[in-house]
Amino acid sequence: MHITWSDLVSGAADALDGVRVEVTGWMVPVDDREEHGCFLLAPEPPCCAACPPTDPLTTIAVFASHPIGHPGAELRVAGQWRRVTDDAAGWLFQLRDAVPIPAEAAPPTAFAFTRRGMLAAGAAIGLSAFGSGRAYGAAGEDSRSAARRILADTLTVDLHSHAGRVLPGRDASRPRPFEALAEPMRDGGLSVACLAIVADSPTTEITPERRIRAVRQPEPGELHAWGRAALDRLHRLIAEQRLAVVTDAATLRAARTAGPAVVVAAEGADFLEGVADRLDEAHAGYRLRHLQLTHYRVNELGDIQTETPVHGGLTAFGAEVVRRCNRLGIVVDVAHGTTDLVKRAAAVTTKPLVLSHTSLAVTSLSGRPPRRSRRITADHARIVAGTGGVVGVWPPTSEFPDLTAYAGGVARMADAVGVDHVGIGSDMMGLLSPSALPSYRRLPHLAASLLEVGFRPDEIGRILGGNYARVFAASVG
Repeated sequence: MHITWSDLVSGAADALDGVRVEVTGWMVPVDDREEHGCFLLAPEPPCCAACPPTDPLTTIAVFASHPIGHPGAELRVAGQWRRVTDDAAGWLFQLRDAVPIPAEAAPPTAFAFTRRGMLAAGAAIGLSAFGSGRAYGAAGEDSRSAARRILADTLTVDLHSHAGRVLPGRDASRPRPFEALAEPMRDGGLSVACLAIVADSPTTEITPERRIRAVRQPEPGELHAWGRAALDRLHRLIAEQRLAVVTDAATLRAARTAGPAVVVAAEGADFLEGVADRLDEAHAGYRLRHLQLTHYRVNELGDIQTETPVHGGLTAFGAEVVRRCNRLGIVVDVAHGTTDLVKRAAAVTTKPLVLSHTSLAVTSLSGRPPRRSRRITADHARIVAGTGGVVGVWPPTSEFPDLTAYAGGVARMADAVGVDHVGIGSDMMGLLSPSALPSYRRLPHLAASLLEVGFRPDEIGRILGGNYARVFAASVG
């Protein structure tokens, strides 16, 4: 019988111990040996060799009597299913005496790649057979010149950034010095950065597993005071580097020629501390125009992707904040929120939503990203697109090792939701891993890579800023 990855998560596969089953997945080697009679099977390809699967609920240890397939390949195998509790590596599921099922004997999967999606999948696992096989550096001067022309005619926007070292660090008594922001934006052709403070920093830490988690509850008034200090610092950076501040659609449009400019943003509404009137203060006093509801703390507004849900999605207070953002003219950003939060926000809002920085889970099988992942499913992304909104794709090298792969990830998102609903959210200076887009000076290289994976110049213009400009105008006016 055939089992799916959801059977593992739901527990249905536990009852099949000893039964001969078939399963389809992506092959991940367990070491550097040439033989592949022992390997892991995962619901999606790893982004790189340094990032093997880690979730026992979505990983199968496969044991075969002879080599099967090759690393990075999608394959269908049959064997004896075992649910185990004593695996030395901690895996819960094994497939023993496994044999491959020929492609002609396997039914087609439900997920069909478009040409652009095939290019993206190839980029994600380091294959060139899906496309031209050329990285940007070998693309030639024509692509570079075309990219520069596209940028010259485009209002370009980064949907999510901490560039310029706007974040003060976790020790407020020893703030870090600013770094150049205006100059790299000019050099690379970026018109506008949605520059975000982080509202929950005093309560979070980076764990040894390289996760950000809340480790304590804030004191009353603590996050409100932190948010005000962080916004003060953001405005000092703006003044020091002589950046324009975008407050409405007219100043956003002007930024193409008068920039570089900044949209004042907050990553997490924790500074409100459950008091909606503080949003009015931030709007008037700090020119806040872009608000992400949640971050790495389950706050008063709702649940987050990286922790166990508490509220069942968006809270009543969260819905009140969405409505007030609509009324004041503030873009609502649902990044980090659970699917249930996004569904509720979409039902409440009268304006388009933004999900500023994420990536699409590379899977045709499980239909879900790993637990505690910041990746999203296509259905999750389509909720945002259904409001007329935009999903920003981010560039951590743990997912996209270079700009070619990153452009492929953008292409996958465009296939899922349509090119009018995709943007770029760099999370500049906010990633825990290196970035495939480490500087705005690399923006022309990204534009060239987008050309290489098959986007037209007008589509690139929408991805690099036009789509966000549409949402901003609808939200802010």
